[in-house]
Amino acid sequence: MTENVRSRGSEEPPAVCLLSGGMDSAVTLAEARAAGFAVHALSFRYGQRHACELEAAKRVAVALGAVDHRVVVVDLSALGGSALTEEVAVPKDRDERAIGTGVPVTYVPARNTVFLSVALGWAETLGARDLFIGVNALDYSGYPDCRPEFLAAFEELARVATAAGTEEGARFRVHAPLLELTKRDIVLRADELEVDLGLTHTCYDPLVAGSRVTSCGRCDACRLRLKGFREAGRKDPLVYG
Repeated sequence: MTENVRSRGSEEPPAVCLLSGGMDSAVTLAEARAAGFAVHALSFRYGQRHACELEAAKRVAVALGAVDHRVVVVDLSALGGSALTEEVAVPKDRDERAIGTGVPVTYVPARNTVFLSVALGWAETLGARDLFIGVNALDYSGYPDCRPEFLAAFEELARVATAAGTEEGARFRVHAPLLELTKRDIVLRADELEVDLGLTHTCYDPLVAGSRVTSCGRCDACRLRLKGFREAGRKDPLVYG
């Protein structure tokens, strides 16, 4: 089931970019555009507790010139296992050294595998061979599907799992331009690419009142984001409680 949000034509080579509405995925979309791709942005209504993520994704897709933005419904909340889809307490105030050590309860089981698989299917229908994902292996939250080994394995899967790969010899590439960047580097790269990070949403446990979203400033995602802005010497445009 899909919700077709926005579409227009383009003559640039197509690519599919996963777009969560967060800072990393926004900068990744901008990187894909800077590389000359016509970006087809893909977001998911996966049973996440906070719809403001998808609102942010819509804003980013429009602002950064995605030629198409689709929201696919895949209800991972039916499987449980994550504080992002269940009423489970989100960890707060963890020491920065602890973040990235072990897999936290905010991990959604196999989420990037599912999302990239859907992106691969869309890419094949578009004739695209390039997928973009905003994973980061340095300042990250300990998720196993944000690591180079996972991306390399998925590229091999794409080769044997698609008609384009098995019948035409097509080689799909999974681009992760932020993989070896710190959050500081990502904030600075956003400046270079003129990405308005005020359009994005990061917090795992925000306070939402109508259209006003207040980030907690205490969850792992907020702490990593704020660390990046602090080290970059920039002020985060988001509102924190």
